[in-house]
Parts: sequence; C-alpha cells; structure tokens
Amino acid sequence: MSRATGGDWADFRPAEGDPMAAPAAKAGRSVTSRALTVREDGSYVVGRRVWQLGLLAPVPLELREAARPFRQDLYETTRENVHLAVRDDLQALYVELVSGRDSVPIVSRPGVRLPLHATGVGKVLLAHAPVDVVRRALLDPQRVTGYTVVEPGRLRADLAQTRRRGYSRAAEEMTLGTFSLAVPVLDAEGRVVAALGLVTRTQRRDLPRLVPALRVTSAGITRVLSRT
Repeated sequence: MSRATGGDWADFRPAEGDPMAAPAAKAGRSVTSRALTVREDGSYVVGRRVWQLGLLAPVPLELREAARPFRQDLYETTRENVHLAVRDDLQALYVELVSGRDSVPIVSRPGVRLPLHATGVGKVLLAHAPVDVVRRALLDPQRVTGYTVVEPGRLRADLAQTRRRGYSRAAEEMTLGTFSLAVPVLDAEGRVVAALGLVTRTQRRDLPRLVPALRVTSAGITRVLSRT
C-alpha cells in the first residue's frame, strides 16, 4: 500500500496493481468505524476506535480493564454519567465513560482532556499531585463558567478539603447545570493512579448518598489492581 499525499500517515490507499488492494478494500468495509474507514475514492482513514486507542495509549491497560465492570455497576446503580480519568500534566485525560439517555449532557468523552481545576475528577487528581504540578496549575487557571473557582487561595482550600474528606465536589464549574463528585482510585501501594467520578444534574437531591457508591466502586477497582 502507498501513502496518500498530504503527509498524513492516517490517510492512505492501496497503490494501483497492489496485490493487497482487493483484500484491503474488503477489510476496510468490514472494519469501518472500528479500525479503518474507507472513503468513496478508495482511500482509508483511521477509524474512531483506533483514534481513541491512540489517545489513550499512555493509560495502563490494566487500569481500564480493572475498572470496566465496576463502572457499569455504578452506572446501573445511579443512572448517571460515570467517568474514569488520569492526570496528564495539568489536564485530566478521560479514559472511560458510561452514560445513558437520561444522563445529563456533558462535554467529556474518552480521549478528551479538560483542566484539572474545573472538573470533579481533575480536582481529585490535582489534590494528590506533586507540589510542582499544583503550583503550575494555580499560576493561571482559566474560568470556564461563571462558577469556576480560579482564585489560588480558594483552589488551595478546595484541594485541601478534597484530601481531608476523600472526595471532590464541583458545581457547574465545567458545564452549567451539572454537579460532579469524584474519588481517588489507588493502586496496590496506595498511590492515586486515577479518579472515578459521577456527573449529575444540580437538581438531584440525594447527592451525599452517591459518595458511598463511588467509594465502594473505587475500592473494587483497587482490589483488582492489587492482584495484577
């Protein structure tokens, strides 16, 4: 196969007379939206599944596999958006998402990076980050909505409270009309390797009752990670 012009290795087509052309065309039709997507001119682009896998390459497969069944159980219990995220420098990299038709609309998706200071999972990750990461994150935090906490003093107090109580809260800081709760996910050595979060509507009245469900789910993921 030969690469199409334009310098994009994700965009290619079989060369004329290439013995792989026919099999490739058949393969392209069978894996559209999973690995490759075939265009009308016979060229291919990387499909959504491979694109997401590429974005998530830095995330340990063990973490994603360990979290998968627990995330689904948490969604079935709460019927709310369930997130798993890891820290990528000053951003929260969203690894997995479980949601349904009745879940509140959100901006996060697998592979998306959002600022640590403005998200529930991000606050957990930032609260347990090295001192230099916290310092840099608080240098110039951007206001996403009118409710985003950007004052360094308030942010430091928020992070300290997150560490003390063991979970974070973010009310409409990333998306209006939403409320986020998140807890840390630990590895076998007790290090914070990810954050598990729920995003619901601000009108939900039983928000404190969601925290135990998050903690039980996080503990389950940690148990699995401890066995790997």
